[in-house]
Amino acid sequence: MDNHPIRILLVDDHNLFRSGIRLLLSRNPDFSVIGEASDGLEGIKRAKELQPDIVLMDLHMPGISGIEATQLLRKDAPQSHVILLTVSEDAADLSAGLKAGAAGYLLKNIDADYLLDSLKRVMNGDSVISADMTKKLFAQIRNDPAPAPITPEIDKLTPREREILAQLAAGLSNKEIARKLDVAESTVKIHLQSILKKLGLSNRVQAAIYAVGHGIL
Repeated sequence: MDNHPIRILLVDDHNLFRSGIRLLLSRNPDFSVIGEASDGLEGIKRAKELQPDIVLMDLHMPGISGIEATQLLRKDAPQSHVILLTVSEDAADLSAGLKAGAAGYLLKNIDADYLLDSLKRVMNGDSVISADMTKKLFAQIRNDPAPAPITPEIDKLTPREREILAQLAAGLSNKEIARKLDVAESTVKIHLQSILKKLGLSNRVQAAIYAVGHGIL
């Protein structure tokens, strides 16, 4: 991350909530709220105009949902990272949001420091999910009675990439994977980027979902 503040677009249909987030971010020089929108369609329009670094988006809004808006933004503003910020603790919503291309899924009950740290982590290439939701997601996938068949893309992975993918499925962070495999964290990140490219995925959480769903453990 460079010395420029992270440019953020707020998309939420509750004015009071947007005001609170805007006030929080305005107190930190690392962030700049460059625009707001009260629904998904307006959010897409503003994102195309402003090209923010991060779109902080509600899940359930009038018109189109945050998930639908995320899917469209992956085409219209691909450089913008979408973080869904919601009250929904439904694992199905989480899974749908990540599959749509969101870089994060955070619950609105998180504390301020966690939110600020999450914004910075996403700009550094990580994916962020509230801890309780991560557990629900993996439990849902592991309990699926019919795992998805292994796709041809998996054959493109090297043995080391498969190993790292398996560690992702176990819920390990990049730092934990590096420690377990006795390699540099930067090496893990390089392998992860290669995995994402070969599998046609957007982020490490999608890679973990892919691994668990395909029985790569």
